[in-house]
Amino acid sequence: KAKSQKGKKITLKIAKNSIRISFDGGRRLDLSKMGITTFPTCILKLADIDELDLSRNMLKKIPSSIQKFQKLRWLDLHSNQLEELPEAIGTLQNLFYLNICNNKLTTRNLPEELNLLKNLRILNLGLNCLDSIPTSLGALKELKEIGLFDNALTTIPNSVKKLPKLNKLNAKRNPFPDSKQQEEHANSIKRIETLYLVQEKDLCSSCLKMCQDERDKMNKLENVTPSPSKKPSFPLLLTPNSSAKDNQEEWRLR
Repeated sequence: KAKSQKGKKITLKIAKNSIRISFDGGRRLDLSKMGITTFPTCILKLADIDELDLSRNMLKKIPSSIQKFQKLRWLDLHSNQLEELPEAIGTLQNLFYLNICNNKLTTRNLPEELNLLKNLRILNLGLNCLDSIPTSLGALKELKEIGLFDNALTTIPNSVKKLPKLNKLNAKRNPFPDSKQQEEHANSIKRIETLYLVQEKDLCSSCLKMCQDERDKMNKLENVTPSPSKKPSFPLLLTPNSSAKDNQEEWRLR
């Protein structure tokens, strides 16, 4: 019993033997499902790795020393017991993937420094205790995917919904006031590809014909009965089933 409370001790030898080569040739330290309760300081000696997987453990805290991993591009902390993140996480300027799904994070304990991760492409905040999303996340201009499912959100700030490169947003199972609002959040990232701001009289005959042809095509598309839309997929955002919030411990250990 005492051993399980302490958790498994990770030595430098164990850590070195847990390094794998990722598909793109990067060095990935995989310490997932190791029963770790405290951040293993020995891995600071391996700070030149490209990817770090500490998912499915029992970590309650990530130390400020995480800033030593300046080459880190990929950080997976999902399914732990994290209640906060260090401000130093904002120093990981090469990070493009951050998964902190299925923890105990609150809005108050999300560091403002997250908005410094200018190269972040994928952010998973699902299955936490968030009642709002900081508007400052609108600074993540490279963000393409964001997971916000299974939280306590009643709205999503426009600064996030209107991120220029965002094309996947999962906000399922949040207590939005209007049931239709959730669909609106999913559809809010549709982009207007073409917009004409010129009067017909200002166009030459060939340009006018081209515009009229485009308008006719759009009108035909609008008159076609739409087929049932496919549900959006989120291949890189780990999403548990709908009852996962009631079974987090079980899901964590899978």
